[in-house]
Amino acid sequence: MTVYFIGAGPGDPELMTIKGQRLLDTAPVVLFAGSLIPQENMAKARSRGALVVDTAPLALDAIVDYIHKAHKQGQDVARLHSGDPMLYGAIGEQIRRLDELDIDYEVIPGVMATSASAAWLGKELTLSGISQTVILTRYEGKTPFPERERLPALAATGATLAIHLGITRIHKIIADLLPFYGADCPVAVCYRTSWPDQDKVVGTLGDIVAKVRAKKFTRTALVIVGHVLDADNFDDSYLYDADQTHIYRDKDHSKKAN
Repeated sequence: MTVYFIGAGPGDPELMTIKGQRLLDTAPVVLFAGSLIPQENMAKARSRGALVVDTAPLALDAIVDYIHKAHKQGQDVARLHSGDPMLYGAIGEQIRRLDELDIDYEVIPGVMATSASAAWLGKELTLSGISQTVILTRYEGKTPFPERERLPALAATGATLAIHLGITRIHKIIADLLPFYGADCPVAVCYRTSWPDQDKVVGTLGDIVAKVRAKKFTRTALVIVGHVLDADNFDDSYLYDADQTHIYRDKDHSKKAN
């Protein structure tokens, strides 16, 4: 018996990995966060008679109890989390309980909201000469942050930022970033990326608060900040430079392949 923590992606059912879908299609027990994962993902599991449980209203002990019962019956469990389960998936405490119960588990990665949002925007988050670093973070709320991870410290790097779980504090986020990026720095706010009702707004640090409030985004939105969002003047990558010898474009290797 194995518990599979499956990244279900940001919303679009087709953005789940083939492996994740295969495990979901065969597990006799399916636990999923109903507020973040489309019901369409569960249709086949329900039609084949799997036990399908929406864990959104459940506390940790109740979730683990379902897993423990499945373990006693030798039944695999597909435990679905939105996006990638290793990022703000709250699987650490679940894994700790499984270790205590000596229950096997495996983590199946998924498409992150950051990746899906960048794809939707049609923007590469790392551009030569602009930014080679992407920082994934969240705004400080109930979860305590060490000083070195607070937004001003991260903003001092000048890296591209992807800020989760902070849309209700967008005004505070902007206040923290302005001294480092400037009012003209581009910002994109992506709401429910890849869902049928997805929406987005783009602007600058100087005007994004008003634009977000006009859209009335209050949850499930990702804030992306960085000059990669409006950069036209950036260096070409060395990957496709004709004057560079590259391991994946070795001339001898190409001849052999032909």
